[in-house]
Amino acid sequence: MFILDDDERNSLLLHIRIYLAVTVFVALFGGIYEIFSHEVYSYYMIYAFGIPLVLGVVPSIIILMHGKNMPSRAALNSYNSGVAMLTLGSVVKGILDIYGTTNVLLLVYPIAGCMLIIIGMILAYVSIKRKNRNKVISEVA
Repeated sequence: MFILDDDERNSLLLHIRIYLAVTVFVALFGGIYEIFSHEVYSYYMIYAFGIPLVLGVVPSIIILMHGKNMPSRAALNSYNSGVAMLTLGSVVKGILDIYGTTNVLLLVYPIAGCMLIIIGMILAYVSIKRKNRNKVISEVA
């Protein structure tokens, strides 16, 4: 049973399609990169596809199936940016591992990605609470 309206449901379906496309792209990119890496492998590159799959597709499906309210646009933008940051950081770390080097700046990716995801979750919580409060106030009035 869907509690979301049609626009919200369509928006979530679009999110799921985009995250699935990104997951497939990252998996193909990692596989092709590994083919040409002269048998040097990196777990960061191999499993980079799991980040958009687990942090993007799964939450969107859960909200689609059980959600009563859609988070605000700012919350979604922050959360999606965090997922993108973690995915990109994993790919860059994998590339540098295969190349045989490292960089201190790689620490920025997980820190910034986690911060953006946390900010997105806080904004989602606040926006959903605000929507629920406005719904109760409009029902009482």
